[in-house]
Amino acid sequence: MRRETIVNWSLAGLLLALPFAAQALGEPFYITLATRMAILALAAVGLNLALGLGGLVSFGHAAFFGIGGYAAGILGMHALNAEPLFLGIPASDQIWVAWLVAIVVCALVALATGVISLRTSGVYFIMITLAFAQMIYYFAISWPAYGGEDGLSLPLRSAFPGLNTADPLTFFLLSFAVLAVTLVLFALVGGSRFGTALQAARQNEARLAAVGIEPFHTRLVAYVMSAAITGVAGVLFANLNRFVSPSMLSWQMSGELIVLIILGGTARLFGPIAGAMLFVLFEFVLGGMTERWQFFLGLILLAVVLFARGGIVGLLAGKARHG
Repeated sequence: MRRETIVNWSLAGLLLALPFAAQALGEPFYITLATRMAILALAAVGLNLALGLGGLVSFGHAAFFGIGGYAAGILGMHALNAEPLFLGIPASDQIWVAWLVAIVVCALVALATGVISLRTSGVYFIMITLAFAQMIYYFAISWPAYGGEDGLSLPLRSAFPGLNTADPLTFFLLSFAVLAVTLVLFALVGGSRFGTALQAARQNEARLAAVGIEPFHTRLVAYVMSAAITGVAGVLFANLNRFVSPSMLSWQMSGELIVLIILGGTARLFGPIAGAMLFVLFEFVLGGMTERWQFFLGLILLAVVLFARGGIVGLLAGKARHG
């Protein structure tokens, strides 16, 4: 068995075992901590599709994360008040409906912004994705109907058929199941012809175009898929906290997702899990010691960039094998 496979299964097993151990010890807070890890890992998987496979350093993925959160919040608020949505569309308290809305809206926004953003590259692409995300951020702040700057509370978590989502362990298992399905999707995309074309677009656009594949369209599809996955994570994150605010749309959130990928390992299948676990662990442990915990996280990130270019997974498993 390859070292990376062992590392991957160990990471997944550790994340899955953490809430059960917390339940046995009577420490429900650690279940919430594990759920946060799983949801952030899911969001990072979405960005990893664009960044890791396609080389698209997007500084605007918080927009899709926040859109997912607001989809859950707005649907939940209208369902609780028995009020229809826009144009008389009925609301719903079902989480799968919020996922569907988040996927559709995020895909449409990614399509509209991606058509413009993907005509640039390098630092220009970074800045234009940041600009679009900030536009959506300021729109949320100036939207008083849904909390504006103060955000929007979710009195209850969205429901899922046959499950009690109010139970912390059940909600973790739901989040973990979505993460597992998304990892399978990422693996299938990465190993498909489309994934090969996407990686070729990152390495050499001219050669890809020479064999009759348009790099722009390949990247656009990846960008839209990436946005949709990140939106699903946003729905879960809002339900975890029972609160959604413009902070989910901020550029700092985009930066955190990039940090997760770099920490875990860019383009590594389980890199987002390693990165999310490490990030949340540092946030919890170091954050309890000092308000300047980001300084120490920065030192660790610097060490990873300088001495472990493959991230934590690369450090444990060695160089990635392709083909």
